[in-house]
Amino acid sequence: MRLRLHDIGGGSRSRLLVVLDGPEYQRRMRLLTLLRRLAERGDVRPHRVALVVPDDRMETYSASARFARSLADELSSLPGRRVGVGASLGALALLHVHRTHAGSFGGLFLQSGSYFRRRTDRQEAHFARFGRVDRFVGTVLRGARGAEPVPTTLTCALDEENYVNNAAVARALAEQGYNVDFHAARGGHDWPTWRRALELHLPPLLRRAWR
Repeated sequence: MRLRLHDIGGGSRSRLLVVLDGPEYQRRMRLLTLLRRLAERGDVRPHRVALVVPDDRMETYSASARFARSLADELSSLPGRRVGVGASLGALALLHVHRTHAGSFGGLFLQSGSYFRRRTDRQEAHFARFGRVDRFVGTVLRGARGAEPVPTTLTCALDEENYVNNAAVARALAEQGYNVDFHAARGGHDWPTWRRALELHLPPLLRRAWR
């Protein structure tokens, strides 16, 4: 795992946006350009961005204790109020780091999280780490892994097969005291849908997390 740091709007060491699959966010939606435009409009405050480059995405983003520990250790050396962004397995991994390493993030932006459950996602059972994901998501839904609630936004397309799981996680977090916004719109499990959702809903989350 590697981190690539960039300044947005002049940069600020008091605010850090941590983006899992960072290079893909940059390649697929020109994330840094989008963030700079939002900063120029005054929609987001100056901050730094850490683009996270995973070594083995399917392994490390599937509720891996080793990855969670490694990312938490890396972030401990970076000052500022940290907000995490992730999509699909990246959203799952982000939530896992937050739930297992208190204080890692002060806000979460979770897009189309891969919150697989045996009861509802048998089509994903071939995934090598399906059982590990299912166990972790179960702890979240039951509130078994306590974590300090932080401002959290979840986005998911209505047409996705994992919409039900995203809605269930949103409800569970809200019941556990998280300040949760859940946004659903037409689209798919794809980068154009995630880009639209990020441009619309990331700035309000950052205003809550970076007061």
